[in-house]
Amino acid sequence: MKNKALNWLFAAAEPGVLGLLRGLEPEVAHNVSVWALRHGLAPLRDLPPRPALTQRLWGVEFENPLGIAAGYDKNAEVIGGLADLGFGFVEVGSVTPRPQKGNPRPRLFRLRRSRAVINRMGFNNDGLDRVEANIKAWKRRGGGRQPPLGINLGKNKDSKDALADYAEGLSRLGRYADYVAVNVSSPNTPGLRDLQAAESLDALIAGLQEARGALPEGFRPPLLLKIAPDLEPSALADIAAIALARDLDGLIVSNTTLARPDGIDPKWRQEAGGLSGAPLFTLSTQVLAEAYRLTEGRLPLIGVGGIGSGRDAYAKVRAGASLLQIYTALVYEGSGLIPRILEDLAACLEKDGFETLSQAVGADHR
Repeated sequence: MKNKALNWLFAAAEPGVLGLLRGLEPEVAHNVSVWALRHGLAPLRDLPPRPALTQRLWGVEFENPLGIAAGYDKNAEVIGGLADLGFGFVEVGSVTPRPQKGNPRPRLFRLRRSRAVINRMGFNNDGLDRVEANIKAWKRRGGGRQPPLGINLGKNKDSKDALADYAEGLSRLGRYADYVAVNVSSPNTPGLRDLQAAESLDALIAGLQEARGALPEGFRPPLLLKIAPDLEPSALADIAAIALARDLDGLIVSNTTLARPDGIDPKWRQEAGGLSGAPLFTLSTQVLAEAYRLTEGRLPLIGVGGIGSGRDAYAKVRAGASLLQIYTALVYEGSGLIPRILEDLAACLEKDGFETLSQAVGADHR
């Protein structure tokens, strides 16, 4: 049982803890935060029920639409801890079939003035065996909040057969997932984004749907595709057309960007890697809106990229997102951001006369 007094003390001290973490090298700070969650040293948030924010997608009940994006809990170590923070769902990974060290350090950089992060991690993770063991252990423990679980799949850097890598991940982990995300959009694995090209993508999705069909009935998760924000309009149109033709279950919009928008400190402009955080908000929301238009609102979309407030979250919903994810903003705001976003999002819905979040999805297109 969690020590409620310890959780209360940690919550009260969180601004100071956040300042301490910011003083550490970014990747060290990330690892310390994961360690804290793994040992129960994080605030246990009993969030008030908000019926307007609940949804049912893919036959799964989502208590609220706010999830943690892939990249934080790469190895499925702290699903329960993230649930305790108040997230409505948790996405783990990206996980590759074999363990992978990722790119050389340093590979994670804070852009404080821009409230942004650049990363070139390179799918560092412990591989399918470890991730599967961690998920099974979490499910065995039970107790606490049990949010929907997304599993984000990647390919090994030295793999010559991308489909085989993704299919192995799906075959091994699909039975534990409420959805599986196929990550073909990280900018930090050479050649990965080429898989978004129409012919390659169509073959990849067809192969993965075949692999999913081989899973036991009742253990075939929805299949989502995570796309880049840097796509040419024609490429995005191709992806939307393939998603509809292949009956894909949804899109995650978007991954990090290789662009360096105006306002980025010049010292960071040449730093390699994907940019996330506040400067990504406008671009990712534009791509989200276009994806909603191209798919005619027929696919659930997860909106991610630059969300730092309830108003940001609401803008994503109106652009077409049914679910939302955050990550970078937590670096600067701490976990107290989670209840603030949910409270403000509910207030935005009420102000505009929406009784449920579902009613507001895609409102800007009507």
